[in-house]
Amino acid sequence: MNLEILKTVRERGLLLEKDIFDLLDSFNDIILAKNFLEGLERFSGQKIITRSTLNKNFEYVQSIVNKLPGENKSLIESIFVKLGLSLEIRKEKEIAGKNINEMKSSTSFQVSCFDTTVTKKLEVSDFIGSFRARYQQIQRILMNRPELQQNLVSINKISNNRQSLAIIGIVIEKRITKNKNIIIKFEDLTGEISGLVKFDNEEIFKKGEELQLDDVVGIRASGNRDLLFIYDIFYPDALLPQRTRFDEEVCIAFLSDMHTGSKMHLQSNVEKFIEWINGDDETAKKIKYVFFVGDNVDGVGIFPGQEESLQLKSMKEQYGLLASYLNRIPKRITMFMCPGQHDASRVAEPQPIIDKNYAGALHDINNLILVTNPATVKIFEREKEFQVLMYHGASIHSFINGIPELREMKAHKTPAKAVKHMLKRRHLAPMHSAVTYIPNAERDPLVITEVPDILATGEVHRLDIENYNGTMIITGSCWQSQTPFEEKVGNVPDPCKVPIFNLKTRELKIFDFS
Repeated sequence: MNLEILKTVRERGLLLEKDIFDLLDSFNDIILAKNFLEGLERFSGQKIITRSTLNKNFEYVQSIVNKLPGENKSLIESIFVKLGLSLEIRKEKEIAGKNINEMKSSTSFQVSCFDTTVTKKLEVSDFIGSFRARYQQIQRILMNRPELQQNLVSINKISNNRQSLAIIGIVIEKRITKNKNIIIKFEDLTGEISGLVKFDNEEIFKKGEELQLDDVVGIRASGNRDLLFIYDIFYPDALLPQRTRFDEEVCIAFLSDMHTGSKMHLQSNVEKFIEWINGDDETAKKIKYVFFVGDNVDGVGIFPGQEESLQLKSMKEQYGLLASYLNRIPKRITMFMCPGQHDASRVAEPQPIIDKNYAGALHDINNLILVTNPATVKIFEREKEFQVLMYHGASIHSFINGIPELREMKAHKTPAKAVKHMLKRRHLAPMHSAVTYIPNAERDPLVITEVPDILATGEVHRLDIENYNGTMIITGSCWQSQTPFEEKVGNVPDPCKVPIFNLKTRELKIFDFS
């Protein structure tokens, strides 16, 4: 085993830390050991392989270990423990004072939030690390596409000779030539290369037009290291092969953009909703979960001159009014609430839960779970699992402004069409300037790692519904009449609509409280 591993190391020009060499030597299968090493080199883009390399690529490492047979798997896992490495990706956290393990066992749901703490001053290297992490996460998704599995190479392996190949790269530059062709520059962990999309190839040209900076995609092309001629582009894409149906009739309601505290806040309509959910309506009786998807209050100092449009001048007053609503929601219903840009939480995503200093009244509500933005909620019925990804949706505007098709159709009127592109790209805000965000060198929290059953957003103040490859997209309504700013930009809100989803029948009903 030792000699075979040394031979592979020499052939590939690698330098291994002794602990990594010992780890590979513990594999019972030399082919498996070589494949593991070569894959680790490819994913990390490093020639020097250390324990730190394993840590930074832990999802790839875990995917390999999970495929090992029982005895071999146990042996390798024990060696990882000795190296001080953990293969446990998910860490249970405390949210709003409640332990997730306890919540799952007692109420049949599980919340996954992201670590939102910032422990040091951010530097350029942190953003580089974040893009590297994102690239590797989406690369793993793309490598499962059969169209990319033949002749897939890293950019530094492309020779001077013309060849047919596939690469996975991040878009770093895009321009139109004088002949109306598109030149796109791609980068992976090993280098950069330019590709050309011809104007007369309508199908691929449309895909090239849609590409945005920082998209991670796969391409099939022919050419050499000087230039590639692109003949197909592949997004990581989202596909939900099986649609979960519960045996029990459990319903979920979705609300967003309450904007309590604003002079335009529709308080009487909220009262109608509360009266209805406490009443005898058959659908209301089946509601077990309610999701509030951001901009729950109007905030203070969010934009210049906002104080003139406020009914309640302080955050505490605004959250006090909101809490008075929520305290009247039946206690049999569990509520989940994430922040938006107007809430008492930093704007940079992932956003922390709403601040207790301003919203103490919310933290005291027992059936309210405050979560980060974004957050995932998994609802369980025995072995069945239904997943809701909630994200307020600040990036929707950048999708509409950046993608020609959405811009031309004025997709602010049909925002779910913009949210489709989040699923298509497997990222909630792929363009660097789309939102303010906190970089994470270990794992990009805005990557859609698991395909949800429902992706729920807010932000645009218009209810819109779409289905995309098995995932239902719900962009939320609002509880605020048209603001002066909306009138100025031509956005017409569609207030007081509440979509209710039945987990047994998968039927979606819209209730209008306007």
